[in-house]
Amino acid sequence: MAKILIGTYEATIYPEGDGFTGAISLGFGPDGKRQRLKRKAKTKTAVKDKSIKAVKDLEAGITASETYTVRDAVNDWLSKGLKGRSENTVTKLRILAETHVIPGLGKIKLQQLRADHVDEWLDQLAGELATTTLREIHSVLKRAIRQAQARDMVLRNVAELVTTPKGTDGRPSKALTRHQAEAVLKAAASSELHAYVVLSLTTGVRTEEARALRWDHVVAWIPSLKQWQAVTEAGFKHKKLAVYVWRAVREGGDTKTRKSRRTLELPRLAAEALRHHHTRQIAHKLRAGAAWQDHNLVFCTSVGTELDAANVRRAFRKITKDAKIGIAWTPRELRHSFVSIMSDQGVPIEIIADLVGHTGTSVTEAVYRHQLRPVITKGAQTMNTIFGDSRHG
Repeated sequence: MAKILIGTYEATIYPEGDGFTGAISLGFGPDGKRQRLKRKAKTKTAVKDKSIKAVKDLEAGITASETYTVRDAVNDWLSKGLKGRSENTVTKLRILAETHVIPGLGKIKLQQLRADHVDEWLDQLAGELATTTLREIHSVLKRAIRQAQARDMVLRNVAELVTTPKGTDGRPSKALTRHQAEAVLKAAASSELHAYVVLSLTTGVRTEEARALRWDHVVAWIPSLKQWQAVTEAGFKHKKLAVYVWRAVREGGDTKTRKSRRTLELPRLAAEALRHHHTRQIAHKLRAGAAWQDHNLVFCTSVGTELDAANVRRAFRKITKDAKIGIAWTPRELRHSFVSIMSDQGVPIEIIADLVGHTGTSVTEAVYRHQLRPVITKGAQTMNTIFGDSRHG
């Protein structure tokens, strides 16, 4: 049994099994029992190296065992680091972790993880995943290790030292032409999603804003009172109706940014669609009876609960199929179509940015550059002009 000194700690190395064990004496605990830190390896040299590292980690405050893996760190983060996040967000992050992070790096001991490991792993994924997805996956790893750092499980976050590579090109968003938009509106007339489609196309609201819209945020202007009133009290028979875009299906129910909170006057087509939708929803409520859950949502399931984004996408694909423009469309492209139509009609980009809830024109130009026309020379008035002579539903 060889005795050595590692820093200020006395250690012994002795044969055990088919290798060697190093035991570092840490003194006595509060219970009077001797405390020792052990490391095992095939050779004495390897044991000594491990023991030196263990002492360095100890002095740096690192408490993780040498068996603590990236998988352990990610799972700890999923269970402890996502408090207050929405169920959808937690599900998404768990899928990314279990599909990509854990299979790729999970077996590596956290203290042995190197920047090269992360680089190689991301480079492998770059050939099959879009850049946005790569960033999200990389973020999962960085945040998991950051939590491990905060709990003294590892000294540094090597994932922070790596740049996310460029992935494959994701499918670019596209916009409906005016002819396609009219075909979609016609095909949607018999769908439960009709008012949703009309509102999204003619006001440019985000899909998460539409799904969170409440009836008390659909309002009519009462000239005699000089104020807005919810249509549930004032009714729909008024010249001017609007929506308060103040909520979204996001954590905390807030819109994407503060500027996203806006009040939009409704084009006649949208106002009429919402009136029909309100009547239809009342019938649903009567049929559902005691099963109805009243959340005051404009767009909801047959029992009043929040619409699932996947179901909305599925229903929208059926509409675009019936409109004979194919199924490679998503509800968020109604917003892109709104921007494109506004731009086609010569609406200034500053007004378009306000309508879609952007903090400035740079975001509008960056995100919707394919929908903006090279020469751009308000919302409801323009849509009334475009669709005013159409009869849908």
